[in-house]
Amino acid sequence: MARSKAASKKQQKQQQKRGVDFKKIKRKLGRKLPPPKNATNTEVKSKAIVLPEQSVASEKAGLAVSKKGLTLKELLQQTSHHNSKVRRDALMGLKDLFQKYPAELRSHRYAVIEKLRERIGDDDKVVRETLYQLLKTVVFPGCKEDNQGPFVSLMVAYIFNAMTHLAVDVRLMAFKFFDLVVQYYPPSFSLYADKVLQNYEDILRKNQFYLEDKAKLRSALAGLVRCLSLLPCNKRKVDSSEENMAGQKILHAFELDMPAESSGFSSITKKLKDLVPVLVNCFQDFFPSVHHMPLLDAQSFDCMHSILQSIDLVVGFFGYGIHQGKPASQLSYEGPDEAIWDHTISSLLLKKLFGVFPLNPTNHLSEKVDDRFFILNIVITEIFLRCSEWICPPGFLLEKFLQYIENALLGSVRPAVTHGPVKQFGRNIYFFCCLLFQSLCCKWQVIGSLVFFSVCDSKAFTKIFEGCNPQSSLKLACLSAIEEMLIPGDDMVYPDASDPLFEYQITWIRALPQLLILLGDKHPSSSQVVLHLLLRLGQCANSSSPFSREYENMQYSLDKFYSSCVDRGDVYYGPFIRLSWDSQELAICGLYYFSNLGPFLLKSIAFCCLCSELEHLVLFRIIEVLHSAFSAGHIQIADYISFFMTLLSRFKVLPENIYPDVESDAKISNRGTFKLLTNTVCSCLSRIGDDSLVFQILEQVIFDQLLLKPPLDNACALLRVLVVLDCKPTRLSEQGIITLSKYLSGCLNVGSCEPSCIPEDDEENSLPTHQQTCCYYMLPCFFLFDRSPKLLKLVLNLMGSLITESSSSPSSHSYTQYGNDNSNQINAVVSALLLMHKDTKVRKIISSFKEEVVHILQIIHSLQWYTIMLDNF
Repeated sequence: MARSKAASKKQQKQQQKRGVDFKKIKRKLGRKLPPPKNATNTEVKSKAIVLPEQSVASEKAGLAVSKKGLTLKELLQQTSHHNSKVRRDALMGLKDLFQKYPAELRSHRYAVIEKLRERIGDDDKVVRETLYQLLKTVVFPGCKEDNQGPFVSLMVAYIFNAMTHLAVDVRLMAFKFFDLVVQYYPPSFSLYADKVLQNYEDILRKNQFYLEDKAKLRSALAGLVRCLSLLPCNKRKVDSSEENMAGQKILHAFELDMPAESSGFSSITKKLKDLVPVLVNCFQDFFPSVHHMPLLDAQSFDCMHSILQSIDLVVGFFGYGIHQGKPASQLSYEGPDEAIWDHTISSLLLKKLFGVFPLNPTNHLSEKVDDRFFILNIVITEIFLRCSEWICPPGFLLEKFLQYIENALLGSVRPAVTHGPVKQFGRNIYFFCCLLFQSLCCKWQVIGSLVFFSVCDSKAFTKIFEGCNPQSSLKLACLSAIEEMLIPGDDMVYPDASDPLFEYQITWIRALPQLLILLGDKHPSSSQVVLHLLLRLGQCANSSSPFSREYENMQYSLDKFYSSCVDRGDVYYGPFIRLSWDSQELAICGLYYFSNLGPFLLKSIAFCCLCSELEHLVLFRIIEVLHSAFSAGHIQIADYISFFMTLLSRFKVLPENIYPDVESDAKISNRGTFKLLTNTVCSCLSRIGDDSLVFQILEQVIFDQLLLKPPLDNACALLRVLVVLDCKPTRLSEQGIITLSKYLSGCLNVGSCEPSCIPEDDEENSLPTHQQTCCYYMLPCFFLFDRSPKLLKLVLNLMGSLITESSSSPSSHSYTQYGNDNSNQINAVVSALLLMHKDTKVRKIISSFKEEVVHILQIIHSLQWYTIMLDNF
């Protein structure tokens, strides 16, 4: 017991030496526990800071900002934000800012595109679509006039990077971006064709996904069609000898738009060869979905149509290379060069594309679906017509296509054949004839049935051309065929008058003006096709052409297209006024090629030029082309001068008051256009030749117009023509000086009296503008006075006589009216004298006629005294 106590005491002593590990603190009930020693104080103290103004707002003062108050720099920074909604809002803000401040885009276009291109491969679909709309509607149109080479080079690297993205949506959207670039800068395809075609080949090979998302594939294929349409194809060029207007390039702006050579595309031949099998296989992949569906949906149709169009364009490119340097007679017998065309492609087309033709042969589906299959079959037929001369198709295949062409022309394939795209037949008349030539040895019966509706039977063709609806697709197809048969190629000669075809060709030419008037402005696309054909015909209708006489006679049928004058003098304006600028340019350019443009058509064009609805740019374009035609000897000098005199004497200037009282009158004024017209006419007349001879022709014509008392603007324009053609000393005849003095004495009064050229004290600020207006109308008179002092003397005498005559019969007026008339007449004469005194040259001349001036002042003084007496009475 004693040992245990001693042991416990010893143990307690040892614990006291070591200390206690966890000391237990006793807490009393009801007391609040103290905070732990390692607790964090979360109390926050703040003080209010008062600023006189916001620093951010002061920094943005005067800067272009969006609706949310963000600057261009801030919006560009937010396009890289981690939140997709912020990125989308930033793009929308950029669109708003550029629409409000277009100068911001032009000034910072390279910085903008460097930042925006990063979003081409954005992971968010909405951001990519917003970027596309921003580039399409704002950025590209705003930078269209600039040098787009560096602009495009900044984007293509990111576009190609997106084309190899792991996400399929991003890859397909990248092709849409490249399509947008090609729309605004077509040379970009030739610069990057190798990479683009390789990426298209890669995306089309992955058939495990593109059939599921046909909408995106449709957009990508549409871009491929646009790119391939830039490849050169086998089209005829206009011979350089037909260009009779050297230097006037804009007159030939509507010739066939052909690349100069295919050298820019020579390196992609292998890529195109590899692309054709991919396209064919892609087209075949749509067959299961088409056969298992009761209807051919729109997206599948668009994809299949784009694929066929792409194949057609590639075949056309190879055909262009095959035709280079070979006569047409060899093309039906010699196969293409192996370096240009691969025969394995021929086998693929025969087996997988032409072998399944025609699609939907039964024609028992709905009308819309039948139309879609009809369009696809037409494109396959076009491909077959293009390459049939070098693939040597078997006889049964020839028969199948010939039978389908016959049924299409007869309308048995589609009853509403005029609504189908049959214009492809017209584009390929040459290939169609080659097809007929190849089949001569095998199927006479097929040719016999087709010849009735083909170009081989011109009577039947003419019947179809005249009988179809003017705005139908069949009419467009006929026009395409007519162009092929009327416009000569390298290996084509004009038919003789004894040739049966010649009679029908004349019939086609005579029908064109009436067709153009029928189409009018209600069918602008069809009218543009006719105008293009007329222009091409005029370019080829030289003196050696048998069609030259018919083209000349065509001007007597075109007057209603421009304008026509009815019996009561009213003018009826034709569809030319309301057509688009492209169509108007085609019509204007066609005027040059009339070798003898007569007064009948010139009168119609002149009334058209006087129409207030005509754009002033079109007016001056007409004058430019007519001047070129006159310089080439296509217009007689009398008709040429008469055209200009009609414009200057009948142009209606608005408002009629030269000093508009209402601000709205000044806004609708066309006085500036008329002044520019006057300068243009004076320039054209001065370049005719001998000014003295032209002056003699115009002198009496202008005097006759002045005696009709035209409005002041028109009279001033006629006087300016006289001044331009006159010299010092004057070329005016004695009788001309007398006639002109009678007119100028009244013209000076009118030109300076409304309002008075002597301003009141409170009108000093308006004096310079008013003086400029007065001087513009009186300047031609001053030139004439400087060149003929005798004219000035006669004018001064007549001005005094006018004042005397106005006061010679006071009994016929009331006293008040009499005083007002004299006052207006005196103000007009004094204003004219003061303006003549301010002109240095006229002041020197008028100083030698002090007697006449003193006589005028004496008359004015006596009349003023007499007026005062009347007032006192």
